[in-house]
Amino acid sequence: MRRFIIERDIPQVGSLDREQLKGAAAKSNDALDKLAGKAQWQHSYVVDDKTFCIYLADGEVSAVVEQLARFRTQRLQTALLRRRGLPLALAALALDDRAEIVDLDDPRVLVRERLRPSAVATRQRQVTQPQARALHGLHPRAAALRWWSAFEASWAHYTVFDRAVSALSVVSLRELTLEDESVTAAADFLGLRR
Repeated sequence: MRRFIIERDIPQVGSLDREQLKGAAAKSNDALDKLAGKAQWQHSYVVDDKTFCIYLADGEVSAVVEQLARFRTQRLQTALLRRRGLPLALAALALDDRAEIVDLDDPRVLVRERLRPSAVATRQRQVTQPQARALHGLHPRAAALRWWSAFEASWAHYTVFDRAVSALSVVSLRELTLEDESVTAAADFLGLRR
């Protein structure tokens, strides 16, 4: 995932009390709401006249869309959030910043690897899996592949190779429910009836 730091100049923000800081954060929260799950707030730091907020992009909604897409014409219900009798869960993972990622969203990488965009962002696994296997072999130090979603080009997906397990850590894990914001955003994106 990509991390972004947004720096804002706010005179004397470092001397504001808790309630005043909430008011200052409202502008950022409004911007996040407009991104509809494409960015996620992680941390904020406040100093004298500035705030620094760390956000992650490549949000959760795309992962849920991938799971719910096959049910487009159906009504959203709890049964859709289960596979083989087990509940779906969403894990936030952190990959060591030093890990090498083959970024197929970068046109230079596509040219270097002789890949066509139409063959990268497809739901046809008989096309994508051989590509991933070939890239795995060509890039022995790569921890993951990154490419864009066939549903929404601004969403990124990652294939993390098993050799990268030591560079991964679980940040959080939660069972998906009908009330989960990522589930409702995915359902809205897909037009699932609620």
